[in-house]
This record gives sequence, structure tokens and C-alpha cells, in this order.
Amino acid sequence: MSTSAPARSAGDEGVPRLGFHASQEQIAPSQLLRDVQLAEQVGFDGAMSSDHFMPWSARQGHSGFTLSWLGAALASTEYPIGAVNAPGQRYHPAVVAQAYATLGEMFPGRVWTALGAGQAMNEHITGDRWPDLETRRRRLEECVDVIRRLHRGERVTHEGLVRVDDAVLYDLPAEPVPLYAACITPESARRAAAWAEGMITLNQPGHAERDVLAAYREAGGSGPVMLQVHLSWAPTRGQAEEIAHDQWRTNVFGPPLDQDMPTPEHFDSAAEEVSLRRVLDAVRTSDSPQAHVEHLAEDLEAGFEALYLHHVGQEQRSWLEIAGEHVLPALRTR
Repeated sequence: MSTSAPARSAGDEGVPRLGFHASQEQIAPSQLLRDVQLAEQVGFDGAMSSDHFMPWSARQGHSGFTLSWLGAALASTEYPIGAVNAPGQRYHPAVVAQAYATLGEMFPGRVWTALGAGQAMNEHITGDRWPDLETRRRRLEECVDVIRRLHRGERVTHEGLVRVDDAVLYDLPAEPVPLYAACITPESARRAAAWAEGMITLNQPGHAERDVLAAYREAGGSGPVMLQVHLSWAPTRGQAEEIAHDQWRTNVFGPPLDQDMPTPEHFDSAAEEVSLRRVLDAVRTSDSPQAHVEHLAEDLEAGFEALYLHHVGQEQRSWLEIAGEHVLPALRTR
């Protein structure tokens, strides 16, 4: 069992959370379980996970079932772990509500989810038509309402973009699981401010993530604001760049392309001519732990209250050991 410090919640006053991002698309679930355990042992405060049906690239080659993995991860660690989720097509909102209520009941105060409108590569598998953006956003808002009502113990019937017939949950946590918003654009952040209990976004070229943060706050968004940071570290700069280009060149596309392409093969085809320079705009790449500290410190100074660090390589141990020895302590003493 972990020997780490007691878990802290994202947004605890004056205390930023430094978390580990578990990338289901890149690492087999069994190995990722060992990685999330090691992340706690080296001093991370919490973890978050992606939730995909398919990876971004055939080179990544994995995509475990996140809700199964979360149970094992929470049972074998002591710190908080959350995951993104896209209710409405692949996941019925009543099933999402039941899954997170069960996790919250078993692991009180340690579970959260960040809800988003989804991407075709994960959702098209149901055979249903992939909706336009406005419909996806309205569907998400309906799903949030359904999940929240079920978590309050209500009996729910709903007719709309999603349908629910006389649903009620029998096992609930003492406190509802936080429902955060997963946002990429300022428009989605402004819209999420009406319902979310916090917001998570990711680093983007030109620090566009700060515009997302500002839009959320200016629209009245409450709760913690969190950032998933894509980075690449290796013993040499060349190795770090090779990892970034190999693993993350399919992830440099913004909306609508990244929302609408349906398979890893489509992403691989689109990324054939993506240059290293373009990848380095999206992935903070260095062999220097101090360089990573400086970038992450800027994120905290910009107002993000929790950072989830995602080394985009498929082998995590060396990075986690470096982060535990050099990066996390340096950030906490600044």
C-alpha cells in the first residue's frame, strides 16, 4: 500500500494538486495499473485517466475499458483518481451515473469525472449517427442533468436527445461524485460554466488553454480549474523528441478534425506529414527536469489549481522516478 502523503483535493486553498495522467490509449491496462501505483509512491497527489474505445494511432495500440480499470486503480492506491467520460452515445447517462455512484460509495471522496461531448472515434461504434456539435453539446447537458438527479437519489424519467425510463439508483455515496467539465475551447468552457463543478482542459499551442480558463471563470464557472499537460522527457533531447513525434503526432489536430475522424487509421493518415516542429508546439519536450519545472510553474501562476502530467511515452517508470525526485519537489517549494 502507498507510503505517500495524505490525498489532497484539487482546488484545496493554496495547495495545487500535481497529478499523473494515465493514458489508456498508449499502455496496456495491467501495466498502467502498475504505473498509477508507482505514481503515488513517488509522490503524485492524484491521477486521472482517459476513456477511449480506440487509440489515436495504431502505433499506440491500446485502449482498455476505463471503468473496469478505475476500480482496480482505486482499490490498490489511496489517492484520488478521476476520468473523463462522454455520456450520451457509447455510454447511457444512467449507466454512467450508476458506475460513478458505485465507485464513489466504495471509495468515498476519491472519485471524480470530467464530462465532455465526445469524439467520433469512440462513439461511432454504436452505429448511431454522429451528431453535429450543437446537438452533442445539448445532449451532454441533458446527460449531466440525468446523472446529477440520479446521484441525488431521484427517480428519473427523461425524454429528449437521450431517453431514460423510470431509473433510480440504490447504492449512492454519502456525497455525490463531482461532475467536472472537459473543455477544449473557450466556447465549450463558457457553456459548461452553467453546470460544471470544475473544469479541466489541456495545454495548447500559444497557451490557448489560458483563454479556456478565462472563459470559464468569466462565465461564472466555479470549482477547481485543472490542466492536463502533455510532455515528453528522456535522458537526451533527441530521445525526448523522437518519443513525442512517434506517439503524439496524431494528437495535434484541433476541432473539428479531432472530433469527427472515426478511426486510428484516419488519424494516422492525416498525421503522415506532421512535422516535429508542430508536435513540439503541442508537447513540452526536454531532457531537463528543470525545464519542465519552469513550464509547469507558469501553468500554476496562470491560475490552474491542479496539473495532471502526461509523459507521452509508453514507458513511464523512468519519467515517474525523475518527476518524483526532481519535478514535484521543485514545484512544491516554489
